This record gives sequence, structure tokens and C-alpha cells, in this order.
Amino acid sequence: MDVWVGSYTPATGGNGTGISTFRRSATGELTPDRELAMPSPSWLTAHPTAPVVYAANELTDGTITTVSTDLAILDTVSSGGADPCHLAISQDARHLLCSNYSSGSLSVFALAADGRIAEQTDLVRHEGTGPHAERQEAAHVHMAVIQDRVVSVVDLGTDEIRGYELADNGKLEALSVSPMPPGTGPRELHRGSGDLAYVVGEVNGTLVVVREGPPGAFTPVTVVPATKTPYTEGPNWVAHLEIVGDRLYLSNRNPDCVTEFDVSGAEPVALADHPSGAFPRHFAIADDTIYVAAQKDDAIVAFPRSGGAAVRYPTGTPTYVLVR
Repeated sequence: MDVWVGSYTPATGGNGTGISTFRRSATGELTPDRELAMPSPSWLTAHPTAPVVYAANELTDGTITTVSTDLAILDTVSSGGADPCHLAISQDARHLLCSNYSSGSLSVFALAADGRIAEQTDLVRHEGTGPHAERQEAAHVHMAVIQDRVVSVVDLGTDEIRGYELADNGKLEALSVSPMPPGTGPRELHRGSGDLAYVVGEVNGTLVVVREGPPGAFTPVTVVPATKTPYTEGPNWVAHLEIVGDRLYLSNRNPDCVTEFDVSGAEPVALADHPSGAFPRHFAIADDTIYVAAQKDDAIVAFPRSGGAAVRYPTGTPTYVLVR
């Protein structure tokens, strides 16, 4: 099993090479393998069937690079906006969605059967602001989540989740707008059990529980702090969320921990803050190990899911961990 790591490179002030790969042993240890140079591939998404991986190159003139699984660049296209930060593939693998953070836009691309990007089919741009003057001065699309034909677009700048229907021809039709609590700065959305879903509040350091209904429309239910131990030394820029069974894991930048929650009930209960290295951005869970992209530690930090001793694997300015 391979682990691919995306990074920030000198193109955006980081010191990564581009994509770095590691070999993962049966017991979870990582061994450095190969590197592929490219500018700031901050998010990686693997095609479900074709032997390709897509990289969002987080640049002012954003691009998407298609990479073969033997680590060769196949092609590069414009992302349609500035600073692309998230990629998602439709369930039928016919379309790729790209969130352009600084442009506040979402691009849609048609995919060929071999996974190559064929053409851009649509682009929607959001407008609006939020109460946080520095972080919410404009729309900032951070993630698009696809379920069936419903696309839920998370906008950090406008405190909204906007719903669209994705047509067969790759066009988006507006369905709904779901306001989040003012100043939340929503970054990610992940569905849980039943009609409950969870929203990462990057700007105010929270985890928001929302109820979905009808599809693509979300109503906030409760808000809890993103860490077990209160963090008072500055902002907590919450980053990534994963759910495994009745456990939810949330990375907290500045508190520098991955917080474990019990989500078996209606309200999340924080169980532990697991140290995770400096500025934990994205992380992946494989078997019972959490692999964290500790951006400011220049390392992948790995530790048991239940907590325990951590192991550091050096790599420059990591931003994303993809276990394949």
C-alpha cells in the first residue's frame, strides 16, 4: 500500500518538492519512495477506477494536474479560478469538481473513461461576506461534497452551504442556501449517520452539527468547541474531519492536536486531544493509524487511533495525505 503526500512548494512559500510517496508496511511504518516535482499540490484525489490521481495546484492561476499511478504527469489544465484547494469526483466518475478558494468559485470538469479531464462544463461563482473582516471579506469556496446528483458547496467566506443539482451534461442548477452561524467560517462538510452531518468551523474553532432535509439543505442543531481542552492562546484554525464508526476526528491548527469525539449521541462529546505535530492540516486514517500532514513540522506524524506514541516521517511542508 502506498501513501501519497501533497505539499506546499517554493511557489507558495513552502519547501516541499510536490508529491512525495511512501511505501507502507503491513504494520503501518512508512518508507520514503519517490518524488514528483510540481507547484504546490495541496489536495489530492484518486479516481475510483482509472489509474490516475488529481492534484489541485494551489496557485493564483490555479491548475489541476492529472498524474498516473506510476507517478508521471499526464496533463495539466486551468482550475478556472485562484487557489484551488479541494477536488471531488461524482459517484458515477463522470465529473470532477474543483473548489477555487480565493475566487469563491466552483468548477466542473467532464472526465473521460480513462480518467483524463476532457473539458470544463460549468463554473459558478459565489458572492458575499461574513462578520470576520480578515477571513470573510469575500466568498471563499472550500469544499464540494457530492451525494447522488446533489452538490453541497461549503463557503468559508459567506457562512453558507449552497446546494446544487449536477446534471448529466455537467451543468449546475441552484437548489438551496443553508446559512451557518455567523462567523463559523465553514471549511468542510461530512455526513454522519441518519440525517446528521458535521461542519468544520475554521474561523471560530468549532464543530457544528447540522440536520439535512431535504437533500442538500442543512439546519444547524448544535455547536461545540473543536478541542477537549479550551485553547486560549490565539485562533484555532480547524482543518480536517474524518468519521470512523461512532468516532469523529478533527485536526486543530495552533492547538496542534487531532481531537477525538464520540458521536454516538445527538451531541459530540470530546474524548481526547491527541498531539499531532505543528499545524496539522489534512490527515488520513488507515487501519488503526492516523497519518497527519504536520505542515509546520515538515513531517507526517503517525500515531495509533486510540492515542499513543507518535512517529515522525520527514517531508517538506505537507498538506495532504492520500493512502492508496
